[in-house]
Amino acid sequence: MKKIVSVYGLAYFVLLMIVLGLQYAYPKLELHLLLNSYHTGIEDTFFKYYSMLAEGPLYVLALLPLFWKKIEMTILFALSELSGGAVLQILKHTFSFERPISAFENCSDVILPLVQGVDMHHSNSFPSGHASTFFVFCTCSALILAYHYKQKDIQNNRRTWFLMNLLMLSLVLLAALGGYSRVYLSQHFLSDVCVGSIIGFVSPCLFFYLAWHKIRNVGQNVIRWERNRARN
Repeated sequence: MKKIVSVYGLAYFVLLMIVLGLQYAYPKLELHLLLNSYHTGIEDTFFKYYSMLAEGPLYVLALLPLFWKKIEMTILFALSELSGGAVLQILKHTFSFERPISAFENCSDVILPLVQGVDMHHSNSFPSGHASTFFVFCTCSALILAYHYKQKDIQNNRRTWFLMNLLMLSLVLLAALGGYSRVYLSQHFLSDVCVGSIIGFVSPCLFFYLAWHKIRNVGQNVIRWERNRARN
């Protein structure tokens, strides 16, 4: 399990180092323009709707394990999202940083390429809640998938081992696309997305490694209670 999860963690660490390096190399506003300057109609549509996944669809997907009596999976996502959300709200209202559209209002020579139909926000930019939700969902998925296969000797099954590692990398990519969508739509700066991703990565890891057995026990007790109620 550790080797499978480490692929996800290593990929995220490399991505985080690249993001931090960009923030060190470029001023905040200049970096946003660099990442946001190229728009096409296809990308506008894709990122507009892909970003919306963090506003509802990911929560629905997190409920699907309930149909297979895997309540602990949904509990892990819920605890991670709630705790991460609490940290996000504290930071948002503590710093109250302005969003890109507000930051560029006084720059008469700069016109941000906005996407039609996107409701723009002006305040509480730091950190990104959408980025956090994307990373919470993908990190929870990575941890649970790795746990599911921990009993199997996938080291000796090269095909399964390769597919699992490919899946871990795909989850990092999906989360990263969700974070970048917020920059593309000019709803957040890269620094907002960076901190949001850290919160979304750390909170599931903490709950999994510190309380996974308790979470599983709660899920199993709920299932037993439902079965006993059905029999009665």
